[in-house]
Amino acid sequence: MNRTIALEGCLNFRDLGGYPRRDGRRMRWRQVFRSDALHHLTPGDVDKLRDDLHLGVVIDLRTPGERDSDAGDLLARQPLQFHHISLFDGESRRSSPPAWASLADLYLMMAEFARGPIGRVISTLADADAPAVYHCAAGKDRTGVISGILLGLLDIPDEIIVADYAATKENLDAIVERLMSTEGYQEMFKSLPPDTLHAEPETMVGFLARLRERYGDFAGYAREAGVSDEALGKLRARLIE
Repeated sequence: MNRTIALEGCLNFRDLGGYPRRDGRRMRWRQVFRSDALHHLTPGDVDKLRDDLHLGVVIDLRTPGERDSDAGDLLARQPLQFHHISLFDGESRRSSPPAWASLADLYLMMAEFARGPIGRVISTLADADAPAVYHCAAGKDRTGVISGILLGLLDIPDEIIVADYAATKENLDAIVERLMSTEGYQEMFKSLPPDTLHAEPETMVGFLARLRERYGDFAGYAREAGVSDEALGKLRARLIE
């Protein structure tokens, strides 16, 4: 199986299948994907996602403002289940942002500030009855936080979670170039830590350590985020073979 799904309009669409758990079992292929924004998909891309990958659920982590400015999403015309679960409402950009020491610090803030929405993302993935994708704009930060938490809940070893995060580096230059062509994202990057334009392994290492220090483990975080034990059981049953 190819982990990276080659699409003309997406630069960071990847399968989380095949990752091994600590007990030797593995995640099922072609059940959950992570991606950058989907509004650049071509008609051929849409056919591939629908007919080859049988995609049925789309979880959009972007703000309403991002969605409004990125109109023309061909996938939105398909009979799929769409869930708009914004991790932020965009209002924070209008005030002076704190001086983040690092991207790992920002990720922990994201996990805490958006705990409720993140819990809904996890519960939605648990309830999905078809292959699902969650995405933001670059498929690195908001999507990376979700991926770190999801893989942690499925007992995937830290070194694999870190490697999955760092895999974005392969196409990061093209992703940043695309985002920087939009004025809104140019302004957003000005308020973020310098390492936001990178996907270094130590960022995810730091985030995982901070999350465990604050919540004990991933299940503890998920419960604080409103995810039931039943949903966690369904998630593992659906995604682990």
